[in-house]
Amino acid sequence: MVEITKLPLDCARITESVRHPNAGAVCTFLGTVREMTGDLRTVHLEYEAYPEMAAKKLAELEAEARRKWPVIGLALSHRVGRLELGDVSVVVAVSCPHRGDAFEACRWLIDTLKEVVPIWKREKWDDGREEWIHPGMS
Repeated sequence: MVEITKLPLDCARITESVRHPNAGAVCTFLGTVREMTGDLRTVHLEYEAYPEMAAKKLAELEAEARRKWPVIGLALSHRVGRLELGDVSVVVAVSCPHRGDAFEACRWLIDTLKEVVPIWKREKWDDGREEWIHPGMS
């Protein structure tokens, strides 16, 4: 399952979607809006994407992960729009027969997602400044 959505991400639903009787391991990564980026205090973030292009790239990552690891279930969900402190911006959930593969696949998926999926983030700080962060920069 891959999705780009404006709705809050239901982490439990997404994680549950990858569980399977043959999977002995489920690894989930949650990306959340943090308050501090270095010395800068975040007010909120805004994410933008070209949904069709981003979803296509997410599907490519899913297919590649399934080639590299014995993935049983996989979910990639990214939220767009305005997010407040503590909101979940991205969920990666992977199930595999064993934990090592689940951890490796999950880490590869989030790292690669941040590098190649066309989702842009605008950070707004409490001093009034803002900055766009493009894929591969964060």
